[in-house]
Amino acid sequence: MKSPHLLIAILICGLGLSAIAREATRLDGNVIARNVEHVNRFQAVRNISYGKAKSPLTLVRRLPGQAPRINTLERQRKNDYGPGEVAARDRVVFHSGQLRGTGILVTDYENLQRGSSYVVWLPNLRKLRRFAQPDQSDAWGGSNFTYGDVYLRRAHDETHELLGEEPFPDCLGALQLAVDEKTRYTKGMPEPSCTPRGRMTYKLKSRPREADTDYDYRIVWVDRESFADYRSEFYKGGRLFKRIDKDWRSMDLDDPRGLFWAYWYAISPGDGNQGMAFIDPRAVSWNDDLHEDFWSESNLRRIKR
Repeated sequence: MKSPHLLIAILICGLGLSAIAREATRLDGNVIARNVEHVNRFQAVRNISYGKAKSPLTLVRRLPGQAPRINTLERQRKNDYGPGEVAARDRVVFHSGQLRGTGILVTDYENLQRGSSYVVWLPNLRKLRRFAQPDQSDAWGGSNFTYGDVYLRRAHDETHELLGEEPFPDCLGALQLAVDEKTRYTKGMPEPSCTPRGRMTYKLKSRPREADTDYDYRIVWVDRESFADYRSEFYKGGRLFKRIDKDWRSMDLDDPRGLFWAYWYAISPGDGNQGMAFIDPRAVSWNDDLHEDFWSESNLRRIKR
């Protein structure tokens, strides 16, 4: 006769570790938030690349009554540094727009208290400049996305309360331009994605630990299986002042958190300010064989205007 301990072990294996993990996260907002961070930092893969020569990542900002502002860029992130002080590096190069020729290299460290380091290649000066870590509320790349949205906000920067579970209520938002406003960079802008509609999500309320942030709290809808954060609503003084929607796609990995995004959309209901970052999903790749020097200061110096 099998021992009770052996029967319990067999039962656990039969249920599957993933099911047990999902049951644990159902009750713990902090664990959910750490999984969301895993998704957004693409930690399921060694590296990820956004943008190719003829299919760049496009960043659009639309202010009411003004023509759209457009920048195109490429982005690559490397996660596989192994034991040591460096956790990841993120490289961005702008190819058109006001920031054309500018390069940014961000280094994240294993010691979360250390913060990130920033090196920027300034094409007009042909020089590198080091900058202190920006404020999380500072605008990134001339967009209405902030450094907190793109790089800096980590799970430990907020407290996380699980409000419950619910189906995602609607389609994602997307920036819409008139035909005569579109350029060669924006003619392929995606339509609003309805893929998340009806999927079961965790609903989190996340409050920043620091008092001097640009929001009091945000409400986040997180896919219950993949931990994709479909929507974040930011509140200040009880009023919604910004919403960010993300269209996530699967990498078809064993890890359900292996995702990449096809677009981000942001809108500020108060002033109508809108922004969108989007890419043709075929121009996204991961686990590429790129030399470590690709994420280096010497590589930034080789950027051509």
